[in-house]
Amino acid sequence: MLDSLYSILPDLNKAFFETLYMVAISLGVSLIVGLPLGVALFVTDKGLLFENVWIKQIAGILVNLIRSVPFIILLVALLPLTQLITGTTIGPTAASVSLSVAAIPFFARLVETSLREIDKGVIEAAVAVGATPWMIIREVLLPEAKPGIVQAITVTAISLLGYSAMAGIVGGGGIGDFAIRFGYYRYDNTIMFTTVVLLIVIVQLMQVIGDGVARAVNKR
Repeated sequence: MLDSLYSILPDLNKAFFETLYMVAISLGVSLIVGLPLGVALFVTDKGLLFENVWIKQIAGILVNLIRSVPFIILLVALLPLTQLITGTTIGPTAASVSLSVAAIPFFARLVETSLREIDKGVIEAAVAVGATPWMIIREVLLPEAKPGIVQAITVTAISLLGYSAMAGIVGGGGIGDFAIRFGYYRYDNTIMFTTVVLLIVIVQLMQVIGDGVARAVNKR
């Protein structure tokens, strides 16, 4: 049993770094696109800085539309887009396209929720002293929501880890692909158990790091 595990350690090591690669790329894209989208969902709401019912509704519908599609279906549906962007539909880089599309609206909603937790009095005080809307976003909203945004990043990263395991079904690589090829197809429970333990350890580390950073940036 242990001999079979030792024999596939190089493949497990490769799968581990492929998973980190997929999560890192898709998390980075979700931060770059999802953060502004989350801010837009908040500030265009009724009674806020850039109130615009059309932008709010259209953005909200798009976000809800993508979030309502199960990831495995989204993964298959986006194969043509993946082929267009990366030139292939297999491998961790290709899987990162679907992961990014799934992560952007998820993270955006979490950012919006974090901003809604800010005391409205803080925003009103900034308006009263003559701060422009962009100054309020940059100097008030984002700093005040920083702990919540850090927690949102943590939750998104953990969710992406789970999604990346599903990417193995279509040859996306990573721990999920490793578990399917070496564990499920070979009926090897040792390998299946090992991958589950590895994923649990990674999730716990992500959560501990995220909680620590959130506490560090919380100045309230």
